[in-house]
Amino acid sequence: MNLWWSWNEIGRRPFAALDPVVWHATKHSPLSVLAFTGPATLAAACEEPGFRRALSDARVALTQELARTTWWDDSCAKTNASACIAYFCSEYALHESIQQYSGGLGVLAGDHLKSASDLGIPLVAIGLYYRHGYYLQQFADDGTTKVLYPTYDRHTVPIIDTGVVIECPIGGQPAVRARVLRMDVGRVRLFLLDADLPENRPEDRQLTEGLYKGEPALRMRQQVLLGVGGMLALHALGIEPSRIHLNEGHAAFAAVARLSELRAKGMSAAAATAKVRASTVFTTHTPVAAGHDRYSVDMVCAALAPTLSKGGITRAQLEELGRENPHDAQEALCMTILCLRLSERVNGVAKLHGEVSREMWKGVYGAKKAKDVPITHVTNGVHLGTWLDPRASRFWKDSCGFDPCAPTPRSRGWKRAVNAEPAGFWALRTSLRASVVRFARERLVRAAQRRGEDPTVLDECGRALDPEALTIGFARRFATYKRAPLLFTDLDRLAAIVGDAARPVQFIFAGKAHPRDTGGQAYARTVFEMTRHPLLRGKVVLLEEYDMEVGRALVCGCDVWLNTPIRPHEASGTSGMKVPPHGGLNCSILDGWWPEGFDGTNGWVIGAAASTRANDDRFSEGDSAAVAAARDQKDAESLYAILERTMVPEFYNRGKDGLPRKWIKRALASAATLPDQFSSHRMVSEYALKAYS
Repeated sequence: MNLWWSWNEIGRRPFAALDPVVWHATKHSPLSVLAFTGPATLAAACEEPGFRRALSDARVALTQELARTTWWDDSCAKTNASACIAYFCSEYALHESIQQYSGGLGVLAGDHLKSASDLGIPLVAIGLYYRHGYYLQQFADDGTTKVLYPTYDRHTVPIIDTGVVIECPIGGQPAVRARVLRMDVGRVRLFLLDADLPENRPEDRQLTEGLYKGEPALRMRQQVLLGVGGMLALHALGIEPSRIHLNEGHAAFAAVARLSELRAKGMSAAAATAKVRASTVFTTHTPVAAGHDRYSVDMVCAALAPTLSKGGITRAQLEELGRENPHDAQEALCMTILCLRLSERVNGVAKLHGEVSREMWKGVYGAKKAKDVPITHVTNGVHLGTWLDPRASRFWKDSCGFDPCAPTPRSRGWKRAVNAEPAGFWALRTSLRASVVRFARERLVRAAQRRGEDPTVLDECGRALDPEALTIGFARRFATYKRAPLLFTDLDRLAAIVGDAARPVQFIFAGKAHPRDTGGQAYARTVFEMTRHPLLRGKVVLLEEYDMEVGRALVCGCDVWLNTPIRPHEASGTSGMKVPPHGGLNCSILDGWWPEGFDGTNGWVIGAAASTRANDDRFSEGDSAAVAAARDQKDAESLYAILERTMVPEFYNRGKDGLPRKWIKRALASAATLPDQFSSHRMVSEYALKAYS
């Protein structure tokens, strides 16, 4: 029942041992394995010394983990004895068997909680429990996206009903009742509100039906439940946070609820606002103006009426908090601006994103120059315990003498990666690449079977890809700005690259578009069609249902991670951060986190390496079709040149010992320079020292 097993292999081992077939069929869900395992199977397992040892080792490891002294205990606890951080987010990616996430925001939030647990930070988290999760993705025979909304059995999720039920006022109707569920994520408690109760109206039960579903009015009411309901849940549980951390603007109403509470206690508007600001942290993730939630003031005032009335907050005061120009009657209320006005500590999620955010929100702060805007940055990181393949973890321990998943803010041992033994490193890469090819083949066969393909096609899917070929991955949300089809700009040139029998190259794609993002779905269809092109068939593949399991398989097995966003639309991105710890390399537009990571020796930059916002034509959101086409052509040319002149030669130029020495040197430089800096342990400790303490 403690999700510690989701990032510690020793905790998963007993369940995998009980029934490996069911373990894989249920997306590695321990409770599902137990549900499908009969008494005879359990009895047989308990007769196996190996199983008894695995079970004992797991229990001891969890007990020891929860009892040990943590970084926070040693570094911060004495001066922060009453600290309690309440972390609000609309989604959490904790494990592939728990479908409560859509993409990068949820992955970042899940990694944040796990690092908070490892470091011992006194944090509780708030979210919503979605009956349908996000959605399951399938591709029809013509490449169109099929959207499936399954209903998950809550009893197969390690979730506990606290017995607490809150009543969240939304509009003038009866308050929405929501039960408070709890998930234990190591030391961290995640509380999820569930409004799917029979006593609620049908439209209120929809509030926790699915993630990012429905019209703006439904989405806005979900955010009232998250923010206002989340604060009510904390009070009902007896938790009084010293700080609240709003992870993206979806949680803005939590700050409004706190403001209302203080006003109701007799505090003046100025004093209450100052107190809320002083204890609120806001992380913005969106570098594009159109990506920030905006709602009509009438709609928000109606939904928040009980909360505003409780604190004597007027419509004019709400407008002042949520509009860039409070006197513009046509301007909608912006959730991000609400957060900016009610948070003293505001940050973007990469250095470049901090620059973009300061420029974007000058008007809110009344600043003439971006440098005068008090928005900083805390660059995202990834939780290596979750994403690092056990084979890679063992290699770094044995070859370089350090624990890559040590529960400390920094892991300086990564510097020793350059001294790793080349033959052993290449053997690791060969093993990981073979695993992702095997994984992709299984997924392709399964998808072909579902579409009713004949045995010839199934056999072809089972032989797709080559475990010895240079393997490049592209897996992320299929948003149009990420430009998944950029690789196919010059089909003849690409065909020559992948079709070289002596130096083959292959590409594995995966990704989801929002159910209403027709542009992103069109991009997915383009990639699907390219996988069937005679010159690319078997060498370019697209996997269905991009989730944590698919992501983990690809980041560990691919030799290169491809990233082609329109700069600077990628706020941070984290998938590429998971590749270097496995000995892989990044090839990316200089956007998101990559400007901080690239040093000229540890990967490749697509396009001009010296790009800045001042001279970068990618910054314009209103590019004409001609300008956009020219930009795409230029970036595609750069990508092809890297493949032809550097990447492919380095991978295939082997010495007498059969090792690609130049490639290995670059890959070890990547491992030595990136994982320590782009770890969620570093990220969360930075929040702890700069914002939580």
